[in-house]
Amino acid sequence: MRDSRPQQATASPRIDGNQLELFAQEFFAALKPADKPATPAQPLFKAPPPAPRHLLPSPPVAPGAPPLKRIFLGAYTIDYALRRSTRRSIGFMIDDDGLRVTAPRRCSQLDIDNAIRAKGRWIITKLLERGERRAQQKERAPIEWKDGACLPHLGGQIVLRLEQAARSHCRFDPETSQLWIGVVPGLSEWQLKERVKLWFQAEAKRLFTERLDHFAPRLGVRYRALALSSAGTRWGSCTIEGNIRLNWRLVHYPLALIDYVVAHELAHLREMNHSPAFWATVAEVYPDYDGARLALRKRSQEMPVLFTDK
Repeated sequence: MRDSRPQQATASPRIDGNQLELFAQEFFAALKPADKPATPAQPLFKAPPPAPRHLLPSPPVAPGAPPLKRIFLGAYTIDYALRRSTRRSIGFMIDDDGLRVTAPRRCSQLDIDNAIRAKGRWIITKLLERGERRAQQKERAPIEWKDGACLPHLGGQIVLRLEQAARSHCRFDPETSQLWIGVVPGLSEWQLKERVKLWFQAEAKRLFTERLDHFAPRLGVRYRALALSSAGTRWGSCTIEGNIRLNWRLVHYPLALIDYVVAHELAHLREMNHSPAFWATVAEVYPDYDGARLALRKRSQEMPVLFTDK
């Protein structure tokens, strides 16, 4: 018999008109093409941007002299002066003006470039050091050449005293650390600086001779002659004949640093190289040579420029 009771309807979610309208908008929006162009595919490997080229200081070119040569070492552009000579090997000299290269006449430009690249790290390091030192020196106030000026001497300072005089004279008072200069009428600043420089050079010659005579017997060597140097990059040199040259500007530095340079050059009379045997020779009379090298480099960056000429 058929059940005449009404059947219970299954419940279903109710969707109103607002929901249908929202659904339709989202559906047709998905079918519309994108208004913004698609981002192009990026290359799998992207080359890095080229490194900036830093032009380091370059030597001045005298009138009529050949133009400078140029070489690229990594991010650095180096202009250098090239000189041909009868020497057998390629030599490098770096000063505050840049790099100078001396090469045998038989060497090709390719040989010279390869030699520069082989020492590229050393060359760049030295040029950057020189550039940094020159920048620091430019930032320091220059010495005023007047009565009471302080001048560097043996790691300390002496005081420049100027006095009117009929005849020029120069005397140093070690008790008061004063350098007295007799100023005659019409004396110019460059003449005053030259007079002071001559005094520094005489002091250097006297002191260097004393220190050489002190260390030479302790190393068991004899040097032949001493000469003063004004080199821009070297504190000293020694030849196999026993001729020693020391930079007179060392007289501005502490005695301990002067002794290091003196011991260094005398040690070359036993070892004409920079081998471990050489440094062992230096250590016989100057054990802390590493500390002295670092201190000399630091001091040279801090030292004011008194005389710009050689």
